[in-house]
Amino acid sequence: METSSSGIVLFGHGSRDPLWHLPIRAVAQRIVEQSTGVLVQCAYLELTQPDLPTATLSLLNAGAKHITVVPLFLGVGKHAREDLPVLVDALRLQYPDVTFTLQCAVGEDPRLIDQLAQIALS
Repeated sequence: METSSSGIVLFGHGSRDPLWHLPIRAVAQRIVEQSTGVLVQCAYLELTQPDLPTATLSLLNAGAKHITVVPLFLGVGKHAREDLPVLVDALRLQYPDVTFTLQCAVGEDPRLIDQLAQIALS
């Protein structure tokens, strides 16, 4: 099994509706297609599994030493501002030899805003 020292967690809110997860899984699949060797897991805040600690453990077991958490939130509400940083800080304490990077919510990225505008205009 090929291992990578880098892993990505695509982090979403979660939903009981199984169709809700499809876009997040599609992003994970696209990452795998575009960057061989990068480890990717999806994780959710609530209502579904895996949660962030479980997804992190999976990446660590696969050899990740650096984990980037990407919040797939369009709006930057309480979950992105408050809940997620607390969860990542707990992981930093639990795994002090692992580097954790918490990216800004994707909704804050001007590239995504431009793409959404293009979609709306098409």
